[in-house]
Amino acid sequence: MNIKIKELTQIYLTAYKIRETEEQIAKKYSDGQMRCPTHLSIGQELVPSIYAQFVSNGDYAVSTHRAHAHYLAKGGNLKEMISEIYGKETGCSKGLGGSMHLIDKSVGFMGSTAIVGGTIPIGVGLALSIKIKNENRLSTVFLGDASSEEGVFYESLNFAALKDLPVIFICENNLYSVYSKLEVRQPKNRKIYNLAKEIGIESSHANGYDIEDTYTKLKDAINYVRKNKKPFFIELDTYRFREHCGPNYDNELGYREVSEYENFLKKDPLISLKKYLMENLSEEVLNSYEGKINIEIKDAFQFAEKSAWPKYENMNKYLYKESM
Repeated sequence: MNIKIKELTQIYLTAYKIRETEEQIAKKYSDGQMRCPTHLSIGQELVPSIYAQFVSNGDYAVSTHRAHAHYLAKGGNLKEMISEIYGKETGCSKGLGGSMHLIDKSVGFMGSTAIVGGTIPIGVGLALSIKIKNENRLSTVFLGDASSEEGVFYESLNFAALKDLPVIFICENNLYSVYSKLEVRQPKNRKIYNLAKEIGIESSHANGYDIEDTYTKLKDAINYVRKNKKPFFIELDTYRFREHCGPNYDNELGYREVSEYENFLKKDPLISLKKYLMENLSEEVLNSYEGKINIEIKDAFQFAEKSAWPKYENMNKYLYKESM
């Protein structure tokens, strides 16, 4: 592999943190303390973990309803994320938003939303502000394949292309929108990244389960935006292991073939990456890193469980109010 061991280790540990955090969410969800819907990214951790290698806190990012992985990869505060899912006042949205409404402005994570495609224009707007202020940063829009079926997708990409905005669109195509396959939602053989190209945005495609392919093409895409101050669109093939919304598995519903699911399980990039690292790094060192992450996750849940509920009198405190 042509990626340095140090970087591969960082990628793995970011992905491990995302997965273990969400595995704990799934494990504890039945306790009834997390009273909001959760859309887990288990199976999709590689893309945001590699992305994290090429951005800084000064760069902006916005996400979707499936935002945990992006929030954590961008450096979002874990305690505040878990507290938000628990609905506590120590949450990143003060316990008023839940799993789909995460934000940590200290690391440039500018928000996520339950509305499909809802943050695409926000990410483009952030890129416009960067251009107006002549700042040396970029804006990232994480989106799913279903977002390309929304009108705002075309409007936003058109505006980004027209104004030459420093924004990268990262489309994680996991083949499904809830229970609907891509083939029943979009024309046969149409590629989303080609749509972006026809709108006027440079684009590429990568296998989101191939570490080197994803690493190389994400790096090139981000470097393009930084160098040229223009938009770029990259589509990455990936797959979610659990249900669309919730902590469980849902193969019994029959909307996807078990053989398909098992095929992706066999290609789990976390397993292959760990195996590679075990051959090139001390097992003791890797276990030590994982142990520290496990403690961090445990502390985050304990913090959330002990935190106070939001006060009723503060319900409207964080709403936008136009000054008179």
